[in-house]
Amino acid sequence: MARKENHLVGLDVGTSKVAAIVAEPLDDGGLDVIGVGVVEAQGIRGGVVVNVEAAVESIERAIEEADLTAGVEIDSVALGLSGAHLRAFNSRGVVAVADRDREITSGDVRRAIDAAKAVNLPKGREIVHLLAQDFVVDGHDGISAPVGMSGSRLEVNVHVVTGSISSTQNIIACVNQAGVEVADMFIEQLAASEAVLTSAERDLGVALADIGCGTTDLAIFERGSLWHTAVVTLGGGHFTNDVAVDLRMPIPEAERIKRLRGCALDAMVEEDERIDVASVGGRPPREMSRRVLSRVLQPRAEQLFHKLWDEIRRAGYEDSLNSGIVLCGGGALLEGMAEIAEQIFDLPIRRGCPVGVGGLTDHVSSPAFATAVGLVKHAHRRQQQEQVHESWWSVDRSLTRRLRGLFRFLGRARGRSWA
Repeated sequence: MARKENHLVGLDVGTSKVAAIVAEPLDDGGLDVIGVGVVEAQGIRGGVVVNVEAAVESIERAIEEADLTAGVEIDSVALGLSGAHLRAFNSRGVVAVADRDREITSGDVRRAIDAAKAVNLPKGREIVHLLAQDFVVDGHDGISAPVGMSGSRLEVNVHVVTGSISSTQNIIACVNQAGVEVADMFIEQLAASEAVLTSAERDLGVALADIGCGTTDLAIFERGSLWHTAVVTLGGGHFTNDVAVDLRMPIPEAERIKRLRGCALDAMVEEDERIDVASVGGRPPREMSRRVLSRVLQPRAEQLFHKLWDEIRRAGYEDSLNSGIVLCGGGALLEGMAEIAEQIFDLPIRRGCPVGVGGLTDHVSSPAFATAVGLVKHAHRRQQQEQVHESWWSVDRSLTRRLRGLFRFLGRARGRSWA
């Protein structure tokens, strides 16, 4: 399949890793991943910059690595936003339909959305996303595309995501200092959902839990739209710290043993399984039961999922998740996470791996790359929408010119100007 000349780059700046993915659009509308850069993150904690110089260096190295593997020059990226500074709420806008014939136009839709976002924000905060959920026409709700319908009153429900201006500007500044521009930004829940959720899950009701190193991002979809987002300040790094403290070992070794031999559900581990673990202070390695490690990890997994369940119930969606819960992010790779989540939520649970892209799929077919892949998919979809809009605008202008020419011709023929 022939490729187009342009390329898209998704940049996921996390607490533990910085991932850059380069994708190239295909003529059939698909995407091929052609470059991947992954480096250990420095200077980022919980989605917030804590050391500018270290963060810039990490971003530079990830982009350079993606540059080399893709063989293209990266000059702009779609950036993922995360962190506890993000807040969200639902809002409603109401307008009267302007047309005398009561036909709803795109202008009415824009005015309704503008009315919905006319909210007072605390000082130092800005709107990051404004996502239309559905429309209501003269009291009839659940409408997804009201343009062309008849009515006198138009309402829109929107999901408003806000963020700290300083936190957002800091991460953008780091990307700029790394030599690239930020062409677009998406919250990481929205990006990951693009990569791992199906349209059927969004329609029936589903929760997405993106388990990162410092935080876990939650998103709830229903009737095809995003209705709730939240950030829980627990992630895979807390599991690692528990192992390091309880089993008295260095952090790097705790991370390694967690990934290789860790299990979040004690019942899944055989009693006679043994593992070798490092010690601190130059002491020799020790042998211990794998269940000891599991009994350190399980309480933290239970705490995380109970916090997520509390958030889901607080938002009022505990009976709406007909498709269950999808886990993604690096934390979802820990053995036993899906099984213990199923026990706590009593809902269908699955791990979400990125789908819908070709090329270097063996490098990105992991829950850990859900956000990065979702960023390029979102950027691609927005690019396609803009191209369609520009195409229609070009057709509209061409048709207008032809009609004017016809009117002038008819006017001259009748002895008067129609210009």
